[in-house]
Amino acid sequence: MEKKILKAFEESMAVKERFVKEHVSLIAEVSRLIADAFSEGKKLILFGNGGSACDASHIAAEFVNRFKKDRPGLPAIALNTDVAVLTSIANDYDFVEIFARQVKTLGDSGDVAIAISTSGGSKNVIKAVEVARKKGIKTVGLTGGKGEKFASKCDYAFVVGSDDTPRVQEVHITLGHVICQMVEEILFEAPRKASSARASS
Repeated sequence: MEKKILKAFEESMAVKERFVKEHVSLIAEVSRLIADAFSEGKKLILFGNGGSACDASHIAAEFVNRFKKDRPGLPAIALNTDVAVLTSIANDYDFVEIFARQVKTLGDSGDVAIAISTSGGSKNVIKAVEVARKKGIKTVGLTGGKGEKFASKCDYAFVVGSDDTPRVQEVHITLGHVICQMVEEILFEAPRKASSARASS
């Protein structure tokens, strides 16, 4: 059993190492995109199914409350959290519409949407991405090794080079944490450094 445990951790670390080497510049770019949206009074919209729904809620909570810094809350919403909204849309229309209809109602041009689909085949996530792009919402896709087609529908895409669902999801939540940290530093640390530099000149 110990060997299997060690192997699981080693595989997770290896996937993460490959991922960050391939995506470090994109992580910085997307972090700046989200920070800029917040600076302009826009919001972050997140959605996904199953484990990805949990990741969407987790990341939204880090922004609305705090991550590593005591700072004002940042407007982020996970579309998978309201049971009444989800079930009413699924009942009256179709399950495929559960995120798309919310994006139509709640999303504004200039917002950023993080769409999470480990498989890349989630029809409700894909439909919401299509709606978001029509509304002028920048879309960020998080997916796994089989999700290239889904990734191509997004403005920015993070594809984890693995077909193993647990390993992909482990990268996704780490990515979410790192983006939260970078956004906090952009919004609440860099300005302070800049003002200090001006004061000493």
